Amino acid sequence: TAAGRGELALWVNNAGILVTGPSWEHDGPTRQRVFDVNALGAMNGTLAALAVMREQGHGHVLNVVSLAGLIAAPGETVYAASKHALLAFSLGTLSDLRIAGYRRVHVSCLCPDGIWTPMLHDRLDDPGAVASFTGSMLTAQQVAARAVRLARRPRPVVSLPRWRGAQVRLLDVLPGLAVALTPIVQAAGRAGQRRQHRRSTPPDRR
Repeated sequence: TAAGRGELALWVNNAGILVTGPSWEHDGPTRQRVFDVNALGAMNGTLAALAVMREQGHGHVLNVVSLAGLIAAPGETVYAASKHALLAFSLGTLSDLRIAGYRRVHVSCLCPDGIWTPMLHDRLDDPGAVASFTGSMLTAQQVAARAVRLARRPRPVVSLPRWRGAQVRLLDVLPGLAVALTPIVQAAGRAGQRRQHRRSTPPDRR
């Protein structure tokens, strides 16, 4: 809130759950739960915040999406679909705000690479989670620091790290190439899982 005035200056939607494996292996309730948390939950949070921000004439909603919101991630298809939905909703809502004349109300999307949190702690041997280990494994502190900078200087979409955003966007506009490279992506992800396993295992237990 804005100091001393009780105004809502910043709202962050960060909740998310991950399911892995081929899309046909997930039943309807599982797909519904992923979308309820990752997409609909953040949509509802965004709209609740905007109801206040539109009235006061300023404010900033920051949605933590994922690199999976920028490209279809093999093995994390349902998760990626939910993040795509949130990205589209966020950008469309930002455009709607501008059309309606709200120039000081912002919606931003932060799209980080894999983050070493409990969401991934038990995924080191999961073949469906290899996409999360193909790039730079981030810490929660790194993502939080970038979120703070984004909160101070709103932008529609920011990827972390920046080079990974450029990489996945290139593959997104070349879907045939992205599919053809799937075996390489899987190999890179498995190598990333092994690397993270070594980093997270105490020396006396290796």
